[in-house]
Amino acid sequence: MSEQLAEQFEQIITGIGEDVRREGLAKTPARAASAFRYLTQGYEQSLEELVNGALFESDLDEMIIVRDIELYSLCEHHLLPFFGKAQVAYIPNGRVLGLSKVARIVDMFARRLQIQEQLTRQIAEALQEVTGAKGVAVQITANHLCMMMRGVAKQNSEMSTSMMLGSFRERQSTRNEFLQLIR
Repeated sequence: MSEQLAEQFEQIITGIGEDVRREGLAKTPARAASAFRYLTQGYEQSLEELVNGALFESDLDEMIIVRDIELYSLCEHHLLPFFGKAQVAYIPNGRVLGLSKVARIVDMFARRLQIQEQLTRQIAEALQEVTGAKGVAVQITANHLCMMMRGVAKQNSEMSTSMMLGSFRERQSTRNEFLQLIR
């Protein structure tokens, strides 16, 4: 698979008029294939394997927030990176998830060809599925190189998306508490 991907990167490089035999590019197709496999490794992961039983019984019923989870993804429209931070919260319903698993869920979905709106929803729905939480909230702010490097070329633009499930959607006070705590 990686060899085929390297050959395709070689075709792309040749297609733009470069010589893949020159010193600086000689190993680029293989390096690009390896990097692309890494950047899209989310396709090789499953939620069940990722969580790996790291759910723990708890009588806690207050909001849990994991803030400033760095994320890196590739825009499915241009294959250019977007990067930012996710704020993830949930209200447990008898079980809590191991802390690192929240960040791993973010990474699993970010490491796929993606749009930010979909990424936000996937993270929220996965956390809801895994924990059975009373409510889940996800907010992402990201910079998109497809908007910064090409097209409109707006260097300081950011995109913000959110997804609220359960009590975060149903109760304005819960939503407001989350939004206040992530500011």
